[in-house]
Amino acid sequence: MIPTVPPGARRRVAARCETVVESAWFALAGFAVILLNAVLLGLETYDPVVAAAGPALRAAEHLCLVGFAAELALRFAARLDRPGRFFRDGWNLFDLAIVVAPLLPGVRENVSVLRLVRLARLIRAFRLFPSLRVILVGIRRALPGLGSFLLITLLVVYGYAMLGWMMFGDAYPEKYGTVGQAMLTLFLLLSLDGITDTLEAGRQVHAGAVLYYISYMVAACYLLTNMLVGLVLTALQEAHEAERAARPAVRKAPAHPVHPHLADLRAALDALERRLTDLDPALPAPRAAPLPAPSPAPASSSASSPASSPAENEPAHPA
Repeated sequence: MIPTVPPGARRRVAARCETVVESAWFALAGFAVILLNAVLLGLETYDPVVAAAGPALRAAEHLCLVGFAAELALRFAARLDRPGRFFRDGWNLFDLAIVVAPLLPGVRENVSVLRLVRLARLIRAFRLFPSLRVILVGIRRALPGLGSFLLITLLVVYGYAMLGWMMFGDAYPEKYGTVGQAMLTLFLLLSLDGITDTLEAGRQVHAGAVLYYISYMVAACYLLTNMLVGLVLTALQEAHEAERAARPAVRKAPAHPVHPHLADLRAALDALERRLTDLDPALPAPRAAPLPAPSPAPASSSASSPASSPAENEPAHPA
């Protein structure tokens, strides 16, 4: 018979593991393991280091894999009360694939695929820090707009490539001999590297070279680049707002819970003093300055005085 864990015990274990997973030191420890994995992957590219410390590098890589597995186990234990939530998170599925992939027979023997899997572990750093996660979400939100931007860029570069082929195709066949070569040349000019030499060489061939290159710099290098920057910044802003809205709102308790009742008490005391003044003009008028918060005992005794005051202050009539 398989023993069952009581729901209360599972909730307690899940709560404790969730406290560990949400702590700051847990994220730092996971990031340290990711950095160690990246350093080990880079050291394996040096043949002298592999020849001198090959077994130590493999042992350290196995330790990194154990660290990733332990982190994944803690995240699963944090969802032990409802395990379905663990598999609905895309990051958890990605971590599970990264941990299980090196153990598969087809991947374990293939060195290139195994290194790609180890390189993919660097992406896990986006999960540990919200700021990096906002950047990743912003890039994903910018993808639909990037498609339109790439289409506009392609049309602009293609139009200028055709003009460049007609103007400089015979003089510079290695750069403008075909429309493909012209597009590659103009694409390299987007960084404005060597634009001065290109402009001088074009002036010697065609009189409209200055207008051609200046208009291309304004349209492609400045306008299109600023459009790309604005598109990415807008997507990052939307991702930041979505991340901030997804955080649970923290409600603060009022600092002085009795403060709203002080105004009511002062108003009641002022009304009581006015009634007493109307009954007996010899009493002093109510003070205009705000009164301090009275204690319950004087308030109760004062509240009973109006009922007895008319009887006490009523003048005696002669028989």
